[in-house]
Amino acid sequence: MITPNQIKESRIYTQMGMTDQEYTRVKEILGRLPNYTELGLFSVMWSEHCSYKNSKLVLRKFPTKGSRVLQGPGEGAGVVDIGDGLAAVFKLESHNHPSALMPFDGAATGVGGIIRDVFSMGARPIAVVNSLRFGELDNERTCFLLKEAVAGMADYGNGMGIPTAAGEIQFDPCYASNPLVNAMCVGIVRHDGIKKGIVAGVGNTIIYAGHATGRDGVQGASFASKELAEEQSENEKPIIPHGDPHMQKKLMEACLELMNNPALVGIQDMGAAGLISSSSEMASKGGMGVELDLDKVPTREAGMTPYEMMLSESQERMLLVIKHSAQQEVIDVFAKHGVNAVAIGKVTDDKQVRLLFKGKIAADVPADALAQEAPEYQKPSREAAYYKELKSKDATIKIEDLHCPWCKEPGCPDFGSKDIAAYTITLMRLLEQPTIASKHWVYSQFDKTEDTLVPPGSDAGIVRVPGTDKALAMTVDCNSRYVYLDPYQGGKIAVAEAARNIVASGATPLAVTDNLNFGSPENPEIFWQLEQSATGISEACVAFDTPVIGGNVSLYNERGAMAIYPTPTIGMVGLIEDLSYITTQEFKNPGEAIYLIGSYHRHEFGGSELQKMINDGAIFGPVPAIDLAEEKRSQDIVLTAIRQGLVTSAHDVSEGGIAVCLAECLMDSQGLGATVNIPDLDAIGFLFGESQSRFIVSCSPANQAAFLNLAGASATLIGHTTSDGQLKIDDKINIPVSKLTEIWRGALEKCLQK
Repeated sequence: MITPNQIKESRIYTQMGMTDQEYTRVKEILGRLPNYTELGLFSVMWSEHCSYKNSKLVLRKFPTKGSRVLQGPGEGAGVVDIGDGLAAVFKLESHNHPSALMPFDGAATGVGGIIRDVFSMGARPIAVVNSLRFGELDNERTCFLLKEAVAGMADYGNGMGIPTAAGEIQFDPCYASNPLVNAMCVGIVRHDGIKKGIVAGVGNTIIYAGHATGRDGVQGASFASKELAEEQSENEKPIIPHGDPHMQKKLMEACLELMNNPALVGIQDMGAAGLISSSSEMASKGGMGVELDLDKVPTREAGMTPYEMMLSESQERMLLVIKHSAQQEVIDVFAKHGVNAVAIGKVTDDKQVRLLFKGKIAADVPADALAQEAPEYQKPSREAAYYKELKSKDATIKIEDLHCPWCKEPGCPDFGSKDIAAYTITLMRLLEQPTIASKHWVYSQFDKTEDTLVPPGSDAGIVRVPGTDKALAMTVDCNSRYVYLDPYQGGKIAVAEAARNIVASGATPLAVTDNLNFGSPENPEIFWQLEQSATGISEACVAFDTPVIGGNVSLYNERGAMAIYPTPTIGMVGLIEDLSYITTQEFKNPGEAIYLIGSYHRHEFGGSELQKMINDGAIFGPVPAIDLAEEKRSQDIVLTAIRQGLVTSAHDVSEGGIAVCLAECLMDSQGLGATVNIPDLDAIGFLFGESQSRFIVSCSPANQAAFLNLAGASATLIGHTTSDGQLKIDDKINIPVSKLTEIWRGALEKCLQK
């Protein structure tokens, strides 16, 4: 046993991720030297992953209150009112570091953890959403990571019977060593059924329910709070927990059965930092203390120490506080569902977390010190050196930029003139870029339910609110290339695109949950990225009345000299008050007018998919401008038009520009085509530019007058749908939709089969 003096002399605390100053602060809090277990408790609870000590000051920028917000940040998940006594519960979190080492288990347990966060609030999960980032699919390792991560997420969600309703995947070289695996879960709860992770009632019983504790994931939160080494030594590799969705299904049903039991005082999942996180946070929020007898904690490995038991991140475990008189009743409920549950402690009034082990006190520390009093750091911030240099570069794309190399290759398809070939082949090549290409290979691995009204592949997934004529639309979005080139504007664009996806589906945006994925905050330029993007996100959330109700920060996503692009992923949920409002992106009928909502004249290619494609991955120049007032006007027009029944389809313009957007509107349109006119001379900017605040909508002849009366100058007639199955855009593009569909649908599988 290492003594407190040996800890001090050997500075073991540095191996746990603590600084000299933090160790000194622990001594001051305790009024003595900490023992090894106590030091472990502080190290993990004061890690960035648990305490947000490097990001908390930035997070305070976010608006967190609103007329619909019932629970903001601070609990397992956020909660918003959706009317009729019902609420939506949702949260987005990361499992990046574990997924980089063991992608199947890392991704699977990421899904499992976020599902527990939602049902611990008393909500029944109705959908999972994912946001993934990988390197280019030109090497075996990246293909392996993608296949295994998708399989892990599918295995867990499908195993629990929870559909995956939406998602996004972006591919860029910066994610090659640091894939991002972000998972979001959405659930439904009645207002009077909302539960919180809180300790209350002196003498009440603390119940441990679920799988036995093993050594998997010990110090997992600390592992996620530092950069991945280029080569992990065996001693550095944590044991990545393995998920068991079938056990979690039983655990969820038992917990949901208990939610209406007046004996239930508080409940929280044992996620990051395991038992110490849940017990100390619940005690601190309740202003109480807890005494845990670790001899009663179920373990599956021999000789486990208090340190290991408290920091283990074994999966499928929940901590509950129960009125003492109902202890056996609650244990019996879990037993009925095939879940082991035992009493491991009691509530005290001294605000301490006290751990007993083999008849002795193994640790005795203040709950508030662990859960609320972690140090907060204002890290040095410096504008990134690349920022002005890249922003000043000319991002203009000319027709000759499109000629090479495709129009000079032997056997190049004959589309007429050289210029026409350039436009057509550019569209074809864009559609086979992995970020734009169909993700059917991914979505087909996820189950649906009868309440999945719009499955993955549209602007937003839509799931019915069970037993009602309402539905929730859900999406995740972030163009990290924009955020890299301009973190402030890129942050605004991430929120705006999420809102456009929600609106295009016929829903009112409700709120945001974010996942801030960045490199090391020790680098002033990366901390500047974090600050700037948070400012942009905050301004956009205010503009769209979508408060941030929860989320996650994942820092230190870098390996060696390469950090990921700053990737502040935005999860958003919207409300569809009536199922008749549901709108999808595909054109529905021939002879309908096609309108562009928003500006079309800007030549904006900084960070675009076309720029990346024709410049061998290089991105530069100013990102697309965004005017939040203009964005809101465009969204309001589209949403009003949908609710008045004036449009038959709606799709936001994003990666690849209008040409890609039109192609996507035709993919599942049952043989329809479109004839489109370019309304100005900048054909490249019109077709492939990624200007913001734009939608493509279709409108029947009978509704055109009413639609134009609503939209006014914001709407530009650009063409009509046809029955000939061809996409014709002036004299620039003329190609069968079937050919575009073949390219788009098969591109991802083609990459994975190389």
